[in-house]
Amino acid sequence: MLDILEQFRENIRRVQNLGGLYDVLSQQTTPALDLTDLLRSQIVMVVSALDHYVHEITRVGMLEVYSGKRPQTPAFLRFQVTMEATLQGIAAVQGNDGWFDEEIRKKHGYLAFQQPDRIADAIRLFSSCSLWISVASELNLEVENMKMELQLIVDRRNQIAHEADLDSRIPGNRFAISSSDTERMINFIQDLGEAIYVVVN
Repeated sequence: MLDILEQFRENIRRVQNLGGLYDVLSQQTTPALDLTDLLRSQIVMVVSALDHYVHEITRVGMLEVYSGKRPQTPAFLRFQVTMEATLQGIAAVQGNDGWFDEEIRKKHGYLAFQQPDRIADAIRLFSSCSLWISVASELNLEVENMKMELQLIVDRRNQIAHEADLDSRIPGNRFAISSSDTERMINFIQDLGEAIYVVVN
């Protein structure tokens, strides 16, 4: 799973690089040029990085359960596969889990693992840890405050991605955003991802 964590870190670096671009361009241009969409892009991308990360550790974790490297969880045992996949699994040579990998990708391909409850549901497919209690302990945070912070970041991302970040109270006006806001959100998501890795391994 280390390669998944490294990919998550690389995705976070890409998000941070946008912030660096914002800083440089802000110093070289006048305030008349609105660069805040770079900051909005950071929020969308950092939530995407977390979503991708949870998808990948869940997929690999489930494959590890299937191969006997991890204990089975109740959620894993309830995971449904199609008859087509079942027949492929029966016909597969022992040790060939390609059919199961493909089935996980199909089942999870349309799901978003961004909301706290959805992330916890995903992790239960391969780990019996009490995810948010363990992560909060790892980060020395209060569980409910931590989950609320994540929810607020996801809500902000949705506001940008689905509502063009427009403030309905003032037609045509977008919500304010600052580089310190985005930096705080990115750091929080990065810490969350690192802590999730620790508690599931």
